[in-house]
Amino acid sequence: MPKVTFFPLGNADSTLIDLRNGEKLLFDYANRRNADDKKDKRIDLPVELRKDLGTRDYYDVVAFTHLDQDHYDGTSEFFHLDHDKAYQGKVNGKSRIKINVMWVPAAVITEELEEEESKVIQAEARYRLKQKKGIRVFSAPNRLAGWLKDNGMKMSDVEHLITDAGCLAPEFDIDHDGVEFFVHSPFATRQDDNDLEIRNDDALVMQATFREGGVDTKLLLFADICYEVIDDIVKQTKYHSNEERLEWDVFKIPHHCSYTAIGAEKGDNQTEPSDNVDWLYREQGQKRGVLVSTSKPIPTKGSDEDKDVQPPHRQAANYYKAIAKEHSGEFLVTMEHPSSTQPKPIIIEIDKWQATVKKSQVFGPAAAASVSAPRAG
Repeated sequence: MPKVTFFPLGNADSTLIDLRNGEKLLFDYANRRNADDKKDKRIDLPVELRKDLGTRDYYDVVAFTHLDQDHYDGTSEFFHLDHDKAYQGKVNGKSRIKINVMWVPAAVITEELEEEESKVIQAEARYRLKQKKGIRVFSAPNRLAGWLKDNGMKMSDVEHLITDAGCLAPEFDIDHDGVEFFVHSPFATRQDDNDLEIRNDDALVMQATFREGGVDTKLLLFADICYEVIDDIVKQTKYHSNEERLEWDVFKIPHHCSYTAIGAEKGDNQTEPSDNVDWLYREQGQKRGVLVSTSKPIPTKGSDEDKDVQPPHRQAANYYKAIAKEHSGEFLVTMEHPSSTQPKPIIIEIDKWQATVKKSQVFGPAAAASVSAPRAG
C-alpha cells in the first residue's frame, strides 16, 4: 500500500512517498542534524533514507519545491548529479543516490542565486533541461522562455518537459500507478507580474490523489507559500470549478506552522485566517483529516521561543488544532511525534480505509508490520 513519511528535521522539509508499485518520490531533502551535538533530536536523514532504500540506488522522482536551504541542505553530498563528475561516484565510502526525474518550479531554472549549494542544484536542473531528459519544470513564465533563448533553445524544444498549474504531472497515472499529482502552483502569470522571482511564492504546490480499493485519499503538499498565494490558488481553483482538487485527507501545512500562511496578523492566541484560507481548511478538509507541521515543537505562551519571529507560531498552531478538532482529526508536529524527547518519522499509510497514522514509529520495511492507530479516514 502507499505510504507518506514526514521526517523530524526541525524547521525543514523532507517527505517520502512510497507507491504501491514500489516507486519512490522524495519531496525536498534537508540534512540538518548536527552530528557533533548528542542532544540534537533531528533525524540523521541520509542514514535513514539509505536504510529504507536498501540495495536500491535511486528515486523515481526527487522534487525540490524551492531553493531555500531548509529544503535542499546536503543535496550535493547525497545525490548523484549528472552535470559534474565531482558529484558522482562515492562519497564517504557510499554510492550516491540517483534521481530518475527531477521536479522543479521554473524559478529553480531562472533565479539569480547566492548560496553555493543552491547553485549546484540549479546547475543540475539546467543541465537536464538542456539535455531534454530527466526533468520536469512546473510553469512556463516569460523568464523561462528568455533563459531558453539565451541558451540557444526554444520553448517548443522542451514543452514536453513543462507542466503548468491546473494540469497533472504526466509521470503518474491514477489508473496505472494508483496516484496522480495535480499542480496548483507556481503560476506563470504571477511570476510575469513580478520583476524578480519570489522564491516562496513561486514554489511547487501539489495535490496527490491516491486510489486504493476504489477509494481516493488526498494529500496537499503546500511548501512555504504565504496566505496571499493560497488565496490565489483558491480563487483560481474555484474559477475553474476544480474545488475537488483542494480537498484533503492529509495536509502538509505551509511554512513550518508560520502565521503568514494563514493571515496578515499573528494574533494573540489564534491567527485569524483570510476567508479563502479558512474555506480551504474548514470546507475542504475531510472527516478525520490529518494536518502535519514540519517544524520544531510548538512554543508555549510566554516562552522565549514564543517571542521568536521565526516559526512555528503558537497562534498558527492553535488555528490548526481548532481545524483538526472540527474534523475529528489530528494536528501533528514532526519534532513532537510521538514525543518531543524522542521524535520519529510520522508514517501515514493509505488504503481503502484512507489514511492511517502509524502508532509504531519504525521507519523502513519493518514499518509495514507495525500496529496502526485508529483510522484517520
